[in-house]
Amino acid sequence: MLSDVMIEAIGAMAGLLGVIAWLPQLHHVMVQRLHDGISMPTLLAICIALVLWIIYGFLINSLAIIGSNIAAGTCVALVALRVTQLRRIEASAESF
Repeated sequence: MLSDVMIEAIGAMAGLLGVIAWLPQLHHVMVQRLHDGISMPTLLAICIALVLWIIYGFLINSLAIIGSNIAAGTCVALVALRVTQLRRIEASAESF
């Protein structure tokens, strides 16, 4: 049987990969200023899921689940905020 430390380490590695998966999207929106094809309802659903994972992490006392989902949620929130900002800038430029 795996020890609790090993189980938590596996969770931490999975969480780290989940956060790393958001980095290209974050770069795409923040640096390249591209937002086409990004669905705000999907980002909202992901945020809700991440909040539920954080709650679950607290319920089972898993720092790996809590930490990785807070980090992923931060990435998702930054993407959503930047997409909103870029779309507002684009809309105001079109109105002139």
